[in-house]
Amino acid sequence: MAGRPWSTKEREEPVSEAGAEAAAAERATRDQATPEQAPSPLEAALLERDEQIAAHQRTAADFANFRRRTAEEREREAGLASEALLLKTIAVVDDLDRALASLPDALKGEPWVEGIAAIHRKLLAVMESESARPYESVGKPFDPRDHEAVAQVPGSGKPPGEVLQEHRKGWKIRERILRPAVVSVAAD
Repeated sequence: MAGRPWSTKEREEPVSEAGAEAAAAERATRDQATPEQAPSPLEAALLERDEQIAAHQRTAADFANFRRRTAEEREREAGLASEALLLKTIAVVDDLDRALASLPDALKGEPWVEGIAAIHRKLLAVMESESARPYESVGKPFDPRDHEAVAQVPGSGKPPGEVLQEHRKGWKIRERILRPAVVSVAAD
C-alpha cells in the first residue's frame, strides 16, 4: 500500500490477522535493530504512515461493522414489536370470526352486521399488509412446528397423524409461524 492512495474498499475491510502479525513482526525486528541499522527518517516516516493507515482501516471496519449490527438489531426489535401487536390483532380477528360464524340467519342482512363484516375484512387486509396470513391445517399431516394438538380422535377412518379439525387458526408471518394452529389429529 505504500506509495499509492487507498480506496474506499480497502478502508472498510479489516486488516487480516496474518497482516497484523506481519506488521508486529516487522516492528519487533525494527525495535531490535542495532544503532548502525537504525532506519532513516524517511523509512521511519513511511513505517509510521503505514501504521496509521492500518489503524484507520481497522477503525473504519469496526465502525462499518457497528453500523451493520445496530441496523440489524433495530430491524429485529421493530419486528418483535410488530409481532406482538399482530398477535393482539389476531385475537380480535378470532373474536370477529366466531361472532360472524354464529350469526343467526335473520340478522345477516342488517346494516350493523354488514359494518362488522367490513371491519373484519379491514383487519384481515391490515394483517395481509404486514405479511401475516392464516394457513390451512385440515387434511394436512400433523407437524409440531405448525400445529398444537389438543385431541386425538380414534376411528376417524383417516391416516394416523392427519389433522381432522382446526379449533383455532394458525398464522404465519412471511414463512415463519406467528401462532400455531390448535387442532385435533387422527389416532391409530
